[in-house]
Amino acid sequence: MQTDEAASCSSLDKTSGLFNILVGVTGSVAALKLPILVSELLKFSGVDVRVVTTEHAKHFYNSAEVPVKIFSDTDEWELWTQRSDPVLHIELRRWAHLFVIAPLDANTLAKIANGLCDNLLTCVVRAWDTSRPLLFCPAMNTAMWNHPITAEHVSRLQTFGYKEIPCISKKLVCGDEGKGAMAEVATIVSTIRQYLLHQPDELPENA
Repeated sequence: MQTDEAASCSSLDKTSGLFNILVGVTGSVAALKLPILVSELLKFSGVDVRVVTTEHAKHFYNSAEVPVKIFSDTDEWELWTQRSDPVLHIELRRWAHLFVIAPLDANTLAKIANGLCDNLLTCVVRAWDTSRPLLFCPAMNTAMWNHPITAEHVSRLQTFGYKEIPCISKKLVCGDEGKGAMAEVATIVSTIRQYLLHQPDELPENA
């Protein structure tokens, strides 16, 4: 019988010709849009999708509404028990052709900008092959967005070669009104579509 750990690893087997999209989700209320984002991405032909989540992000979405495999910190530690076992954040990095983090909250933004990797998602980012696209969609309270350190962190990610899908202005769930809301799902999907249209004839293999 296949173990849960083996099943997790086998779900990362690459299928020839498919473009693999890894969706990262962090602890912003915008994480509630995860089921919609994944469903929209699955409408593309020739696409496979997986999700990597932080623990705090789980507070905002119902995993039963997400029609793909979701990986979390528990999977990382349960998968590896001895030296010969696969390391999940490396396997995810090898599997994905594109990584989109939507939403990227202020805390995880700061972690990535400073090279921290203390959970599965940030470990995937730290191990990411920068020749492949990494898109990030900031989402936070307006006051947090306006703090000077936020612009520094966003700029730092851009110097790594990561592409920002800018946040927008609207009335936030907390009642504040201003910039800081995650880009609309349609905008995120449209941006990813451009990468699908310009993908090479032969997709990169595991690295």
